[in-house]
Order: sequence, then C-alpha cells, then structure tokens
Amino acid sequence: MPQQVTRAVARFIVASRHEDVPEPVYREAKRAVLNWLGCSVGAPRHATVTRALDGLAPFFGPPQATVVGRGERVDILHAAMLNGIASHTFDFDDTHLATVIHPAGSVASAIFALSEYQGVIGRDFLHAFVLGVEVECRIGRAVYPSHYDIGWHITGTAGVFGAAAAAGKILGLSEQQLVWALGIAATQSSGLREMFGSMCKPFHVGAAAKNGLAAALLAAQNFTSAEAGIEGSRGFANVLSAERDYRAITEGWGSGWELLDNTYKPFACGIVIHPTIDGCIQLRNEHRLALEEIEKIELGVHPLVLELTGKTDPRVGLEGKFSVSHCAAVAVIDGAAGEAQFADARIKDPAVIALRQRVRAEVDKTIDEDAAAIAITLVDGTVVKKRVEHCIGSLAHPMSDTDLEAKFRGLCEPILDADHIEMLINACWQLDQADRLDHLASLTAPRRSGESVHVGAGPIRPAAQLGSRT
Repeated sequence: MPQQVTRAVARFIVASRHEDVPEPVYREAKRAVLNWLGCSVGAPRHATVTRALDGLAPFFGPPQATVVGRGERVDILHAAMLNGIASHTFDFDDTHLATVIHPAGSVASAIFALSEYQGVIGRDFLHAFVLGVEVECRIGRAVYPSHYDIGWHITGTAGVFGAAAAAGKILGLSEQQLVWALGIAATQSSGLREMFGSMCKPFHVGAAAKNGLAAALLAAQNFTSAEAGIEGSRGFANVLSAERDYRAITEGWGSGWELLDNTYKPFACGIVIHPTIDGCIQLRNEHRLALEEIEKIELGVHPLVLELTGKTDPRVGLEGKFSVSHCAAVAVIDGAAGEAQFADARIKDPAVIALRQRVRAEVDKTIDEDAAAIAITLVDGTVVKKRVEHCIGSLAHPMSDTDLEAKFRGLCEPILDADHIEMLINACWQLDQADRLDHLASLTAPRRSGESVHVGAGPIRPAAQLGSRT
C-alpha cells in the first residue's frame, strides 16, 4: 500500500498560505465562482430543485445560509445540498476536461453556505475554493478513467473530497483532523452514472457538497475515521476503481494548479456533445439552413459521445441533455443550445422530433473528445460539412470573461432584476476584497415586480462554536 496519501493531502491543505497561490489561479477561481453562481441562481425554479426543497423543507434547521436564487434561509447542510443540486441542474457548470469532473459545484456550494454562516472574508473563501478544487481534481486524476468507466459519477465521488478539504481549510482543522475529514468524505463517496438524465445526477453534486461539509464539521469535533481513507486496501481508490495512480495526488503540489485546466460550457448539456452543437450552429449560420431544406444530419463523434449521450428518443428535458440527436436538431433549428432548448416542451415539439429522427451518429476513433465531424445533406442533394477540432469552451478555444458575463446574465434574468445581476457580477470579480459572504448571498434573492422575499441577516456564530482545533 502506498504510504500516507491521505495524510499528504491533509498536510498540503494545512500548510497552504494565501500567498502560495499565484494570482492567475485566483483569477480563474473568480471565473469559476461567477459561472457556478449563475448556474445556481438560474435553476431554483426548475422542478429538480423545487421538488428537493419541498421534500426536505419539513426538516430544515435554523436559518443559517441562503438558498441562492430563492431567498429562503436554511441550515448550512441543507443550503449546501440545495445549492449543489441547483448548480448542476442545467448541466451548464464548469468542467475539468482531464477528469470530466464539474469542480465548482460541490466545493463552492459547501463553503458558500459555511462562509455565509461564519462571516468568512472573500479572500479566505477563494483560497479554500482553490484548495478544494485542487484536491478533488487530483484525486479524480488518480482514478480516471477506470473509475468513471466502471460507472461512478466522478463529480459526486471526487467532489465530496473537495468539499471536505475546502470546508476544513475554512474551519482551520489540524492535519490530523483533515485526515479524518478526508476519511469521512471517502466513506460517503458515491454517485452512479446510471442516473444520468434524471434528477439524481444533480443530486450527486448536492450530496457531495453536504457530505463534504458534514465531514469537516465532524472532524472539527475529533470524530475519527481510518487513517488511509483514500489509499487503504479497502479505501476509496482500491474499492471504487480498477486502476489508480497515486502520483497524480502526491507529486507536484503547488507546481501546477488544476483550476488552470478548468473550462466553462457555452451549451447547457453534456460536454461531449458540444463539438457537435458548435459545428451544427456554424453550418446553420454559414448556409442559412432552413428546417424544410434538410434531408439528414450525419455525425462523426468520439466513442464517449454515444456511450454518454446516445439517447435517440428523449422524453423530458433532462434526458435531452444526454441526446446528441436532440442537440444536433435544436442547434440547426434554433441556432442555440441553452436551457430553453432542453425544456420539456421543446423535447416534445413535433418539428424537433422530426429532425431528431433524421440524425445519425457514428463513432470515429480518429476524433478527439472536443472535436466532431458534421455532414448535413439537403433535399436537393447538396452536402455541407464542418469539422470542429476544438469547440468553443475548450481549453484551446476558451470562453472569455465577456462570454461568462453574458452567460451569467442569461441565466439570472428570469430570477433577478438587471441592477442586481450587475451587482453580483461585480461582486464576483471583486470577491477577494469582500469583507464577508453574507452580503453576496443576499444579492441572489429574487427581486422582481410583484415578488417579495425576506432575507434576514441570521445569526453568525463564532468559529469556536463549530469546533475547536486540536
């Protein structure tokens, strides 16, 4: 068994100082938080979130943290869960391409609730966020792709470690307490790919946020776990993966940062479909294609596309996010693949169904994950083609700050007025200067005509009441 992998992670978290993290990494952290917040604020009216809230509401504790985009205040564990669910509901969140982890969801949801409750300053929030993402992505790298191929949803399974690490940093846990926190996280690590296309997929993110936060809170009270929760013979990496490379976890701490490999989605669906959408939109716009002109759409895609998104007859919007056929159809018809294209009504639209049935996707092993080949045959026999080598949103073709701001506005416009949207955008860019996070949280409460939501300040207890260091 490798020596002390879990302890090496704990030691890194404890030793890390704010000044050890380069400024470009903090800049990327702000981009990730902006994207996470937009996805979270935009989703709380979706049935996935409202049903989760309705099911759990009778069991909420004291009003400690905000359910973003709604205004209700609940206990921090439920806030972490609900915000995590919301952040992943649209499948519009960030993606670490090397592991297909959506890093911000579990980490930001956990420590946003904790930081609001604790009165944490923005600078410390950002530092903890960076460390949480670093931990979950390194652990993800150690077991990917075997762990994912078996059927585990790596965002949920690795995300719980990131949430625990980030929350542990904010709570000031000792090295030993962090070893325990990571072990408590390991024994809660879960999420099944079988659930893709259902409400359980975003639930994985919410559960990881809540469970990781709980792990840190328990460890703060010296609640123990095994010492080798990650590397033990019956620990996370050996039980949940057929292969593992612990060097991805233990080597090079601080010499490279996983956040710099993070990407942001321009389309609200599984990321492996993005090259197809990008190419279809380009062909539509370049040739001014009309629906009645199209005979068929043929796609050459990476093998993972059909494995993950091969649903040819989606019944609801969440399933449409995992249908390359649906995505190609709406990309050509609408020239877009935002959340509107995955509404249940759009899935059932006769015109969309008719074109969806004329889409054929085949595996092309020469095509990379962020590439696709599209051929559209018109009724007059003309064939127009496009090969996308690096789709928009990839590391080679990243979304700009302006792109992210536009995405944020689009997500938040149904929930917030224009002034508060701009205030939130500015607050994210200036997060390192924030005195405390509760003001930022309060800005996410709906403020539209005819809608009144009370946002109370709530009690902020001293950190000592959450657990002392040993």
